[in-house]
Amino acid sequence: MTYEEIVAYTKKKVAAANFKSYKGHLAAQVNITGEGEGAFYIELNDAAVAVEPYEYYDRDVILVSNADVFIAILDGKKAAQDAVAAGELKLVGNVEKAFELAEALKKKAPAKKATPAAKKATPAKKAEAKPVAKPVAKKAAPAKKATPAKKAEAKPAVKKEAPVKKAEEKPVVAKTVEKATADTKKSAVATAKKNVTKKVTK
Repeated sequence: MTYEEIVAYTKKKVAAANFKSYKGHLAAQVNITGEGEGAFYIELNDAAVAVEPYEYYDRDVILVSNADVFIAILDGKKAAQDAVAAGELKLVGNVEKAFELAEALKKKAPAKKATPAAKKATPAKKAEAKPVAKPVAKKAAPAKKATPAKKAEAKPAVKKEAPVKKAEEKPVVAKTVEKATADTKKSAVATAKKNVTKKVTK
């Protein structure tokens, strides 16, 4: 592993650990020897944690080991005390702080925060589906109001035509009656004149 890969892996492991219960301050500088050689630090300050690729001059302890041993301690495959006893890990400074860090890294952060987000997402889909059906029913209802309008227009047209025809027929009948009475008067006058002339001749 390269130096950058070791630092990135340490950040990943530290982020996955649970430091909520840690109170106080701890600064540990890690010196990697051999492949990926370099120095970086891990700092804990009242549950806040930081991993940076620099030397920490105001440190509590220095951990010196090769990359394989340090990664094995981070993964929990090797205990820090066993690595010190085997001479694979050297501690310079406050040894107790080094073991505090090793114990804190063993505690994993709870990973059950993703499930509530999934439960909240399902009601949102149901809420979106309900309003779709309501506007369709409202648009279909006004179509019934169009049919009575045609009936209202048809009725007055029929009523207006009937009175016009009756008004025209009445004067025609009255004129024929007047002509008939006038003709009968003329014929009556003519017959009366004939009778008068007959009497005069006799």
